[in-house]
Amino acid sequence: MPITDQANQAERATQGITVDASHEPVSVLTINGGSSSIKFALYQVGERLDRKLFGKVDRIGLNGTNLTFADDDGSPQARLSLPAADHKSAADFLIGWLETQDGFESVRAVGHRVVHGMNHTEPEIVTQDLLDELHRISPYDPEHLPREIKLIQAFRQRHPKLPQLACFDTTFHSDMPRVAKLLPIPRRYEAMGVQRYGFHGLSYAYLMEELASLGDPAATTGRVILAHLGNGASMAAVRDGKSIDTSMAFTPTAGLVMSTRSGDLDPGLAAFLARTEKMTTSRFYDMVNHESGLLGISETSSDMRDLLDQEATDTRSAEAVTTFCYQAKKWIGSFAAALGGLDTIVFAGGIGENSPAVRSRICEGLGFLGIEIDDARNAESAAEISERASQVKIRVIRTDEELMIARSVTRLLRLGTH
Repeated sequence: MPITDQANQAERATQGITVDASHEPVSVLTINGGSSSIKFALYQVGERLDRKLFGKVDRIGLNGTNLTFADDDGSPQARLSLPAADHKSAADFLIGWLETQDGFESVRAVGHRVVHGMNHTEPEIVTQDLLDELHRISPYDPEHLPREIKLIQAFRQRHPKLPQLACFDTTFHSDMPRVAKLLPIPRRYEAMGVQRYGFHGLSYAYLMEELASLGDPAATTGRVILAHLGNGASMAAVRDGKSIDTSMAFTPTAGLVMSTRSGDLDPGLAAFLARTEKMTTSRFYDMVNHESGLLGISETSSDMRDLLDQEATDTRSAEAVTTFCYQAKKWIGSFAAALGGLDTIVFAGGIGENSPAVRSRICEGLGFLGIEIDDARNAESAAEISERASQVKIRVIRTDEELMIARSVTRLLRLGTH
């Protein structure tokens, strides 16, 4: 399709589509591409977004690539093996499978999670100009952007008339104060776009909307720390609904200890390893992203569940868990200082939502900040796990990046009431 036709199509799409319940259903498809997986969900648009189908393709690039899925009516999950495991073939397989599913014919738009958006501050219709820009900035995020571009292109080739939207993970942090964005290196690099961007923005945007729906005044006029703790882990300091700082920086490798990412390191380490082990830049990048964090410390697993099971008998596993919780505790303290106090903490992500032990250890000793956890409610992973006397509300909210993408699509295209 010529670029001008695509631009005209995108412009028409943004003029909105009104949904009438008496007409045929309208749905949106969300695509959340990761380094080795593609999550997807199909939402029917109406008075609310009703998820009809969800699943993922995982272990892309590894042995045993599978597509797993489930209907949202409680039907049992199914699993399909893929004949090929690279990202392009996985995307083609997924699209071909989706085309055979009930409801796909009603899809009016596809929303993609795009990890790095640099200066983009809102979700955008994908045009050729935007794709060209994403190609240009791929060196800023070589782990994610090339794969996300391939996903967009795969849908464009199969369904060229279907509007696609890019929802950027960096958008949530785009209004951070300049002091939080600046990196203390020669100023000339700022002109190249070297700054703190922050990530996990779709998750954080969802958590803030959920916090507001719970009636927590801190969502709009207070001081909140959001802790997205999963395979990738980060925190954000939010004041009056706006991000003022975040732990991830120029890349998602910075900040907290993660499953296989190191988090913050002494920059001198790269030079030391280059001298002593002849380690190349590429090898160092692989090490800090894929061989470090919980996996690097424990030398056995990157999965917090495994480490908690093993910590009583394995010193390395115990040290990995302790380091993770200790670093998270320090980030809460530093962000409380940046916020000038604290009203609410929200735990989310696979670890944050499901590990009472980790939440307890992170909050332990933070009574001087007004943080008091209720052990019984925490053990149940209740929605609110703070003591009644706690000055700071401690909440557990199950994050949903796919739903946030769907909300963004329906708002931008004015589908239904969203």
